[in-house]
Amino acid sequence: MIKLASKGLVLIAGLLVLPCAGDPDQQLAGLSYGTGRTEDPRLTRLQQFFEDRGAPASEFALDFLIAADENELDWRLLPSISLLESGGGKNCKNNNILGWDNCERKFDSVQDGIYTVARRLRTSKLYKDKDLDELLDTYNPHGGYAEKVKKIMALLGPPDLSPELSLAN
Repeated sequence: MIKLASKGLVLIAGLLVLPCAGDPDQQLAGLSYGTGRTEDPRLTRLQQFFEDRGAPASEFALDFLIAADENELDWRLLPSISLLESGGGKNCKNNNILGWDNCERKFDSVQDGIYTVARRLRTSKLYKDKDLDELLDTYNPHGGYAEKVKKIMALLGPPDLSPELSLAN
């Protein structure tokens, strides 16, 4: 009985410490646009973009923006890759909306995949300090991939759509 009780306490203690910096709910709680600021126009643009294409990824629009801002990526990059790789979540396998590792990598959630891939694009020796073309050629070396992603990025709008607002405060 005491063994069972101690396991229960360990489980409860573990749940109390479980939230981490990569947790989207924690990040959302910290978002603040300040007095008089309006919602980030990138969010509206991204949600509408996915909805116009019937893509389930619209529900992850804020995650895409937070992940991009935290990792100093163009806000349009991850959503564009997701549209090309999985139709914006229409053909998603293993919660892998970005097609990471030929869709073989399993993620605990779609959000986990978004944050993990964004972090890898910023920190991995394979991607770090590369310009967009080099990064995309490393991500998927098949001919024309970089151009396809960049065309989708252009449809989303300019890279500096909202320079005065940042989700990574």
